Order: sequence, then structure tokens, then C-alpha cells
Amino acid sequence: MALEYLVSSLPPLAFDARPAIGTDEFAEVCRRWASPRDAAAVQALLDGDAGACPGHPVLARWRDIETQMRNAAAAERARARQADAAKWRRPERGCNMHWKARAAAAFRESGPLARQNALDRAAWDAAGELVRPEDPLGIGAVFAYAARLLISTRRSKADTAAGNAVFDRIAAAAQLSAPGKE
Repeated sequence: MALEYLVSSLPPLAFDARPAIGTDEFAEVCRRWASPRDAAAVQALLDGDAGACPGHPVLARWRDIETQMRNAAAAERARARQADAAKWRRPERGCNMHWKARAAAAFRESGPLARQNALDRAAWDAAGELVRPEDPLGIGAVFAYAARLLISTRRSKADTAAGNAVFDRIAAAAQLSAPGKE
């Protein structure tokens, strides 16, 4: 019953909106309402700690979906550079062609922002795979929320002015290090 309460009390998330709850606050709520094992696994997902909580089935499923999508993205990046993607691939257990295809399709987008939006949307949608139809308010829903919270938090931090400033610094550094420049 605690998980049902947890899931039903969470503020809604939107793909392109700042979340109403932060990752630290969400982790604290999980520690209060989920089992210690589940709360630790949620924290591992939020921290991106691939080695934490080995054997947790929902976390392992998310990591595998994410790995399949990352491997597909690595293959597309390598293909564009006419390179071998083997050194960037990570071991994966499953083979979900839908999510691999969604990640690969993102590289047909017209530019880096559109590509990242497509990759984020694919990951957002893939998080829904963690929710079992027979248990819509169970632990899978908690993990789906955690994955989507990470995506919406990262997206909400994107700032055009800050991005342009980073680009300007990189371009200036490249200009200074170009041959013939002192």
C-alpha cells in the first residue's frame, strides 16, 4: 500500500517543463515509502551508479533499455565518422528493436538540438516500459518516475545563453590553438 500512496502522491512530470520535485526530495520520499532495497536502487538510478544494487530487477531492466539505446546511438555516431563502434558499446542483455530504432532514428534529425530532443523523448517513452500493466502503481512506476525526473530535470537546466557562452569559449580556444595563431 505504501508504494501506491507514493506513486499517487507524486507531482506530475512533463517532458518540457521544470519538475515540481527535485531528485533529492524524490529520493527522500522513496526512502520514506519504499523498501530499503528499492529506495537504494532508485538512488542508484538517480546517481547514475551502474554498479550499485546489483540484481535489482527493475533497475537492471532500465539499465538494459538505456544501454541498448546508448549502443544504438554509439553505432550511429561511429557510422557517421566511418569508425568502428565496438569500443563504445557496452554489454546488453535484451534486444528491444523498438528502442534501438528510436535511438537510431534520432540521428536523422536535422541538428544537434533536434537529435537530443528525439533521444530524450525516446528515453522518456522507454521509461514507461518499467511499469507493469498489472501493477500500475508498483515499483516499476517509481522507477519510471525517477528516469523521467532525471530527463525533465536535465532538460529544464538547458539554457540558450549558457549554451552559447560555452560554445563561444570553445570556439575561442579552438581559434587560439589553430596552426599559425600565437
